[in-house]
Amino acid sequence: MRAFGFARDLLRSDSAGAHRVTYTELFFDLVFVFAVTQVSHVLLHEQSAVALLHAVMLAMVVWWVWMFTTWASSWLDPERGAVRGLFVVLMLLGLLLASAIPEAFGDRAVLFAVCLVLMQLSRSVFTLLAFGRAHPEHAVNFVRIIVWHALAGTLWMVGAFLPDEGRLVVWLIALAVDYIGPRTRFWTPGLGSSALASWNISGAHMAERVSLFLIIALGESIVVTGAAFSTAPLDVVHLAAFLAAFAGTVLLWLLYFSHSQQSGSAYIERATERGMIAQTAYTYIPLLLVLGIVLSAVGDGLVLQRPVGTPTSWTAGLLCGSAIVYLVGLLLFRRATGMRWSLTLVAGAAVVAVLWPVAGLLPTAVVAWGVNVVLALVLLTESLTSRRTPTLTG
Repeated sequence: MRAFGFARDLLRSDSAGAHRVTYTELFFDLVFVFAVTQVSHVLLHEQSAVALLHAVMLAMVVWWVWMFTTWASSWLDPERGAVRGLFVVLMLLGLLLASAIPEAFGDRAVLFAVCLVLMQLSRSVFTLLAFGRAHPEHAVNFVRIIVWHALAGTLWMVGAFLPDEGRLVVWLIALAVDYIGPRTRFWTPGLGSSALASWNISGAHMAERVSLFLIIALGESIVVTGAAFSTAPLDVVHLAAFLAAFAGTVLLWLLYFSHSQQSGSAYIERATERGMIAQTAYTYIPLLLVLGIVLSAVGDGLVLQRPVGTPTSWTAGLLCGSAIVYLVGLLLFRRATGMRWSLTLVAGAAVVAVLWPVAGLLPTAVVAWGVNVVLALVLLTESLTSRRTPTLTG
């Protein structure tokens, strides 16, 4: 490919510390605090299967936009003025996209689609130009990515102008295109697929960025819990529900950050081929962790709204289903980062699955605390076994 692009070098250097997470990236993340809040409120305000599908789709979009930016920032130097300018533009578009989330399948569908397409294309075109002169072989990767973004973007835009049912179908196809692209290494007619070596990134940077997004999601759980309790009666029942919600958030945090985060970061950092590890362990699998946290936050919010009596099937499903999704995500993440399959995580998910059908017969507080007890036992068992079970290598 003929060299072209920005005359100034906008890429990170290979020196020690050059791949640390910057304040520009942290500033960019503020938009996604709002975006995650918007997704959770979709389910807080409407409780139906369609609302659940919408919320999952919207969470997948939010995660994908953020993740593609994280990949780009693994190569781009956010300390450069032009790159900072890109992040500011992406923040503005991201804020508009997040504002449209509650009505993304309604009156603000066009705004949502336009912002999504502009974010994906502008970032990829900028990165293409940043790579153009110094690394033309990497620039070709972004030609492939732009083709895939253009294909998905066309579907997002077409869907925005369709009636509700047609929009849902077309947007599901667009989302599938977005998620399939990286697994094909962005195969494009005439250009083929990207070479694995061209996706090598800083493992420490990728691991830290994903960990920070999980903190954002956990922060949403804290916000939902605090907001619900601030307007609730100050009595023993509501206090017990509040403590259950807080304990659940702490347990989700500990389950990932006590062992999995550090081991995963060390594994990808010492690997010689980091691209596919980053794609599997840090691009696809963490979506399950994020969904688990967001659904748990919604469940906690509903418990605080109605802590007495037995839970509705919706509330019970969110409390139990979110824990299962999180434990499965953690199981897959641990295996993808060199650790052994965890029978403890499998057993924990199985116990919660058994609790689910009978949850509607139990007091709401018992269900919430029952899920917490299972998570606490999983955490305790994982802590004990990790001291004597070595991780896999290679």
